[in-house]
Amino acid sequence: MPEGPELHLASRFVSRVCAGVVFSGPVEKSEVSKNSEVPFTCDAYSITATSRGKEVRLTLTPIEEEGEPQARPAGKACQPMDIVFRFGMSGFFRFTAGSEMPKHAHLRFYTNETPRRVLSFVDVRRFGSWEPNGDWQTDRGPCVMFEYQSFRANVLSNLSDRAFDKPICEAMLNQKYFNGIGNYLRAEILYRLKIPPFMKARTVLDGLLPKKRELPEVKPEQGQCQPHQDSEMCPSKKIKVKMESSDILDLCHSVPMEVINMGGKGYDPEKPDDYSMFQAWLQCYCVPGMKSLRDHNGRTIWFQGDPGPLAPKVSKSPKSKRKGKKQGEDKTDKQQGVKGEPPAKGIKKEKEGAQNKRVKSHSESKKTKENKRKGSRSSEGRKKQSKPERKDDAPGTAVPRRQRRRSMRTKSEKDS
Repeated sequence: MPEGPELHLASRFVSRVCAGVVFSGPVEKSEVSKNSEVPFTCDAYSITATSRGKEVRLTLTPIEEEGEPQARPAGKACQPMDIVFRFGMSGFFRFTAGSEMPKHAHLRFYTNETPRRVLSFVDVRRFGSWEPNGDWQTDRGPCVMFEYQSFRANVLSNLSDRAFDKPICEAMLNQKYFNGIGNYLRAEILYRLKIPPFMKARTVLDGLLPKKRELPEVKPEQGQCQPHQDSEMCPSKKIKVKMESSDILDLCHSVPMEVINMGGKGYDPEKPDDYSMFQAWLQCYCVPGMKSLRDHNGRTIWFQGDPGPLAPKVSKSPKSKRKGKKQGEDKTDKQQGVKGEPPAKGIKKEKEGAQNKRVKSHSESKKTKENKRKGSRSSEGRKKQSKPERKDDAPGTAVPRRQRRRSMRTKSEKDS
């Protein structure tokens, strides 16, 4: 799922590929998309993009020729429009030739040239959305990447909120306070600080103080140092500083900035599908040997060591129960639903032997029961076959009326 760094890289990508490009005509929506139409059409306009947390805003600006504003078909002048995008589970932007437009392009901006090119918002799973004439959502907090001081103050001044009664791993997905943090970022941040994911959020954050030194929150240009860092230290050098000097809120800023400075993530025109650098950068998320557990919202958290006191009591491991039994989870891991390491070979063989014995005894008892049932049925059949036929004149036997009449007639005929 795209998180803060991915959306910032997307905005940077759009601004770069659309620089100096003139777009024209209406904004086209796909037939299958359930999002709203974009009521914008213009003979010539430009596109720029900015990001904030988990939102991207595209600004469509009409280009005036010789100082005269462009007119729409209805006679009104074209007005600039902001479109705010939220990427959902699989949203991203692509800039291609019109003939090579991606399959799941649900919103399209065409260039004023021949052959035409198209900027597309691609969303395979269709959870993404856009809002014409929109603005940043008011219920989202300051951006963790480019509004660090406001982000830190917003968290520490609202620790009495019920949101911080939850485990820290769940509180970090609350965009009201951690705008830009997602599933892989929370795992990486908590792993680096050795914080159990299911520790109470207020316990983790209580005692942190606002930074004494306040720096201006200016969004940097590409290649510049980030807002809250020393002017002499760029991000690559800042990473080398010991982790003891940083708290969890510091890492909520610095870890996403590492991803941004690394680049790539599908927005490199030379290697659009190369995620090798990102995969090598991951230390915890989906890394072999790490444990995983579903939180109370059903999202998988990756971690190492003890999950913490607020871990779900009911097993919510992403792996099925059968696989867990085959891997030989210990009792504590079974109670907490944690995917653990397999036991020693000797213990596993003993367990398998005992299990095989139980299966054998169960199958043997089943067979004996079935044999008894078959034997009883066959003996009943034999008894029925060997039973002698009752004679009509035998004492105590019930004889039908017709048979009695016939026997009476035959006797009377004999007597006569």
